Parts: sequence; structure tokens; C-alpha cells
Amino acid sequence: MRNIKLTIAYDGTDFCGWQAQPGQSSVQGALTDVLERLTGRRGTIHAAGRTDAGVHASGQVVNFKTPSPMAAQEFQRAFNALLPPSIRVNLAKEVGPEFHSRWHALAKTYRYRIFRGRVVPPFLWRYVQHDSCDMNFDAMAEAARHFIGEHDFTSFAASTGSEEDDRERTTTRTIYRSEWLRVQNTICDGSAEEWVYVVRGRSFLRHMVRKMVGTLVDIGRGRIAPSDLPELLAMLDRSKSGPTMSPHGLCLENVEYPDSENSPASDEGKEV
Repeated sequence: MRNIKLTIAYDGTDFCGWQAQPGQSSVQGALTDVLERLTGRRGTIHAAGRTDAGVHASGQVVNFKTPSPMAAQEFQRAFNALLPPSIRVNLAKEVGPEFHSRWHALAKTYRYRIFRGRVVPPFLWRYVQHDSCDMNFDAMAEAARHFIGEHDFTSFAASTGSEEDDRERTTTRTIYRSEWLRVQNTICDGSAEEWVYVVRGRSFLRHMVRKMVGTLVDIGRGRIAPSDLPELLAMLDRSKSGPTMSPHGLCLENVEYPDSENSPASDEGKEV
């Protein structure tokens, strides 16, 4: 069996999320349908991260095993010909049989975009959260740094839906980068900013990034002090953190692997 690794991008607006669900449109389901058309077998496609409904990706990584003799570049071309235009395969590569897109990932980077202008351009509304109210950027930036390091993120994780699973899951996570960027928007008249939250970590809990951003926004509005964030982490109580932000502002930007699997130069089928 050959193991094919794909790096994909998708607009998550019209999908119920990554994971296939009966009677709903999902990114995994769309890819699996195409794979079955190409190989005659309905294989399993694994992803580095299971994005929620409405969440986007520019650098999601997936892999599947197949006996098909098709080359990686042929898979790329065929997937892009048959997938809806909201999903694109940007890179394709044959990897070793042991590679798994989720279990071998070293880190993931997410971005959450908040548009600060009065009117959201129609080209952006699917990908940004609109908030033009007064907020203290410096307070949000100061608070964001408290997330860096190894912490128990129970206060910033949604329930799995099962009390038993909630008790058994590991909620300690390591965050390598947590910062806000001010980005000048070039699509509108040049006077509007985006505030972009960038977070890089080993792995993330369900809704974790969106709850982190919601808490940082509450800090920007003066409802919580930046110095209170360590206490929120220590409380291990998700009812004490800020709201879960809307999914459409969130994007899985990048997934990192060991050097042997992480070099763009070694990936076949890069589109330009």
C-alpha cells in the first residue's frame, strides 16, 4: 500500500467541518468521495486537525493509503478536477508507510482575524470577525503572552459532549507562540486594520483557540485585566473564560512535521 500526503486549503463556510457526518457536507466526505471515484475503493483520509463547522484552512495536511499506481502529481490534478472549488490540493507527495498526518504533527499554527473597519468588504466577510468597537490592543497583546508555555487549558476547552470523555481526556497543552498583529487591510480604502491573533502549539482542544480569542477580546474591552489570565487558567473552569468566537474568523494556517516530512522543496506537485 502506498501512502499519499496532501496539503490542502478550503473555505469552511459551507461545510459541517472536517469530519464526515451522515447527511451533511464535510471536507473529509468530499475528499473521500473523490478518492473512491479515482481508485474504486472508499479509503480513510486522515487529517492533522479536525476543524469545526465554518473554520477554514490554508495549510491542512491529510494522508491516505492506496494500492493505486497513480503518481502524487496525478492525484493532485485529479482531486482538483473533481473537488468543489472551495477545496484545493496545493501539494501532493508519496511518503513512507508509517507517516500519519495527525500523530506525526509537531505543531500547528492558527490565525484568527478581526476586521476593525466600519464596513466589511464583501470579499472578506466569510473570513473575518467584524468588531469595530473600542478595544485596547496593548492589553490584548500583553494578555496573549500568558498563554505561552505548558498549561492545563480546561478553562478554554469546550466539552466533548460526554462527561466520561471529559474526565478522561488530557487537557494540558503546550503553546509556543501567542501574539496579536496589526495588519493594514489593502482590499478596502487602506484606512481599516485587521487585528490578527496568531497561535502556534503542539495540539489544541475543541474550541480552544476560539475561547482563547473570546477571552482576549473581553480583556480588550476592559471586562478582564491582563493579569487575571493566569488565574483563569488555574481555575480549570470553562464557564469563567470568555465567549467562544464565531468560527469564520479562524484558519488553520500551517502544520509542521519532522524535517524529513516538512520540507516544501521535497513536495511534488506544487501549484503556482
